[in-house]
Amino acid sequence: MGPKKLKPAKKGVGPMDGFLTRKPANQNGRRSEPSDLQPVAEPREELPSSSRNTSPLAQSRQGSSPTSSNPLDRQGEEPHGTHNFEWSLSGDNKATTVSCNKAGTVEDVLKRSSQFRDISEKNLNKELVIMKDGKAISSHFPCCLIKNNERLTVKYVKAVQNANPVNSSVQRKRKQRSGELVMFNLLTKGGKDVVNIMTNSTLTKIPEMTVYAYKDENVKQALRRDGRLLDIVFTKNCVLSHTSSEVITEMSSLVDDLDGKSFKIILLNRKNPPESLPESLELDDMQNESQIIDPSGDQAPPKQSTTNGSLNENTKPETNPKCNMAPGSMLREIPNSKEMKGRLLAQFQHLVKAKKTQKQTPLSRIQRPFRVDYGKNVQTCNEVKTMKKLMDLSNSVCHVRINGRSGGSGFLLFGKCVLTNGHVIKGIYNESENQLTEKVTVHFSYESLGQVDPGATVEEVVGFEVGCDVSGHTYDWALLRLCADQELPDVLLKHFRFLPQRGGICIIGHPMGAVKKIDPCLIVPREGLNQVVERHQAEYSQGPIQFVTHQFFDGVKENIRQQPKTLLYESCFYHGSSGSPVFDEHCNVVAMHSGGYEYTNGKDEIQSVIEFGYPLSDITELIVIQMVQRGRFDVLKEYLDCDHAHQQRVMRNLKNLVEGRNIIAFKNGVNDSLLCNDEGLKKFFEFFSQVDEPVPMDICN
Repeated sequence: MGPKKLKPAKKGVGPMDGFLTRKPANQNGRRSEPSDLQPVAEPREELPSSSRNTSPLAQSRQGSSPTSSNPLDRQGEEPHGTHNFEWSLSGDNKATTVSCNKAGTVEDVLKRSSQFRDISEKNLNKELVIMKDGKAISSHFPCCLIKNNERLTVKYVKAVQNANPVNSSVQRKRKQRSGELVMFNLLTKGGKDVVNIMTNSTLTKIPEMTVYAYKDENVKQALRRDGRLLDIVFTKNCVLSHTSSEVITEMSSLVDDLDGKSFKIILLNRKNPPESLPESLELDDMQNESQIIDPSGDQAPPKQSTTNGSLNENTKPETNPKCNMAPGSMLREIPNSKEMKGRLLAQFQHLVKAKKTQKQTPLSRIQRPFRVDYGKNVQTCNEVKTMKKLMDLSNSVCHVRINGRSGGSGFLLFGKCVLTNGHVIKGIYNESENQLTEKVTVHFSYESLGQVDPGATVEEVVGFEVGCDVSGHTYDWALLRLCADQELPDVLLKHFRFLPQRGGICIIGHPMGAVKKIDPCLIVPREGLNQVVERHQAEYSQGPIQFVTHQFFDGVKENIRQQPKTLLYESCFYHGSSGSPVFDEHCNVVAMHSGGYEYTNGKDEIQSVIEFGYPLSDITELIVIQMVQRGRFDVLKEYLDCDHAHQQRVMRNLKNLVEGRNIIAFKNGVNDSLLCNDEGLKKFFEFFSQVDEPVPMDICN
C-alpha cells in the first residue's frame, strides 16, 4: 500500500523490542523447560487469597528460584562444554556475563545472576521479554543454542490479564544436544484471515519470533510446545509459508529442514485441517516421550508444577505418577447434570423452532444500505470474454522483490521498463547517486506456490518521483529498466485509456506478497466519498474498543479532497499490492494502485476506509518530462515507439503542462543536432517548438 496512511497510534501501547510468555513454576522454583527430564502433572487448583498474587505471571514469579536442591532437577541437567553469554537490560548498554556448563534454559542461567534476580523481584506483576538477534525467544529456550559471547536483551512489559499459562506437561524433555535441535523464525502477524495469531497481541509489535524444535518432531508439536500462538493456528487449516519463496510447509511435516528459515503462518483454505492424530493423542505422545530412564535404569518420577508463596520455598507435595490429578482427588459426576442437560436441550430445540417459523420483518434502517450495496456489486461481475482478456493482460503484471523479499507489484509499461510506486524502492534507492543499494528483481510468472521463477533483474532506475510539489499534488512512481537480455511479455501502454468516472474496475497484483490475484471492485465517485467514510465510522463506533477519533475520518475526507485527480475505490488489495495496474471495464489500463487510509478496529484487525490510484495519464506525462530533463532520450524513444490510440491527446496535454511550467529543455531539443538524426525524436521536439495560432475573437459591430 502507499505511504498515505492516517494510521493512529494505539493508546497505551508503545514500541517494544520483544515479548515472551512466562511459564508456571514448579515446586523447585524452576519452570518446565527442556532441561527438566520428567513429565509435569497439572497444577492443583487453589482458591485465591488476599495474601497471594494469583495472576499467572505472579504465580510464576513466586515459584521461581535461582537454584534448586531437588535431586530430580540435578539429574536432568547434563553437563556440556562451558560457554558464556551476555545479557543487558533494555535501554542500558551495561552488560553482565553469565556462564553455563549444564543443559538448561536461558531463564535458568539468567537466574544465576543476583542482579537479574533483584530486577525480577521488582517486576513481579510484569512479563519478561528476552530478545535474541532482534527476535523474541521463549523462556524455555535451550541455553545450548546461545552462542558464546552472544548478547541477549531483557526487559519487562505490562502483563497480559487472564493469560492462560502453557501446560507444562506438553513440554518435551530429553537430553539436549545442539545437533538434535533446530531453530526457525515466525512472523508475529499471519496472513489474510489469520492476521492475529499471538496469544498476547503486543507481540505483534516486533516482526519475528524464534522457535526451537527437535529434529524428529513435526511443526505442530514444536509450535504447541512454544506456547505463544492462539488455538486458531491449530484448529484451522493453517500452514507455514516461506517468507521469500512462499513454499508451503504443513503442520504435519517434520522440522528437520527448517533450521534458519523464516515463515509466515497463513490460512491455506477454509476447509478443516488435514486429518492427523487427535489432539489428546498428540499431547499424550509428547508426555510419554518426556518420561526418561535415569542412569540406574528406573523411570524417573514426574514432577508436580505448583505455585509457592515465597521465592525460596521448595516443599514438594506428593504426586500421582499415573495421572495429572491432584493427590486424593476423584472423578465425580456433576450433581443433577443429566436433568440440567435435558432442560437445556429442550430450550435449544424450542428456540430453533421459533426461529424457523418467525415471520420475516421488513429491512431495518441499518440493514437497508447493505441490501443496496449487494445489488450494486453485480456490476463487478464481468463477462467471460472480458475475464479471458484480463488473464492475457495479467502476464504483464509482476511481483517486485528486494533481495528476494516481497516489495510490491508492478507492470511492464513500455520497452523494457516496469512501472511501480516510488515508495516500493524508496528505502533502497539513493536518488542523488541514482543507485540501488540492494538487488531488485521482478517476477512475471509468480502465480502458484512453489513455482520456480528466477525473475528479471532491474538494471537501473530511469525515473523516480515521490513527494508533493508546490501546488500540493502528490507523486509516487518509479520506472525500472530491466536487463537487455530478458525475454518479456507484452507492454500495457498499448492498452492505455483515460480515467472513467464510474463503473467497475479490476486490479491485478500481489497483495500481501502472495501469488498473482485479481480484485473486481467499483469506482467510488467523488460525491459518494462522504457516504463511504461515514459508513466506516459508524461500523467502527459500534466496536467495544476505539483507538481512533472522528478526527481521523474527517482527515481522510479532507486529504482526499486535496487530491482531486486520484481514482477512488474500495478494494481488498492492501500491503504488497502497491504498483498494481488498474483496468477499466473494457480491459484498458487507467491507473496504478497506490495506497489507502487504514486503521485498526477494536479487534486489532487492519481495515481500510478507501483506496486510491494515480491516473496513468498523469504518470506518463511526468515520465516524459523527466526523461527529457535527464537526457534519457533512449528511454524516451522506447516510449514514443509504443504507440496507442490516445497518443495525440496525451501529447496535447503534455504540451500544455510544459508551457505552463516553462520547461526550456523541450524547446532546446529541436536545436540538438544529435537528436535530429532520429526522425521520431526530431518530430517530437518540433511539436513542442510549434507556436499555436491564437483563435480569432468574434467582434460585434
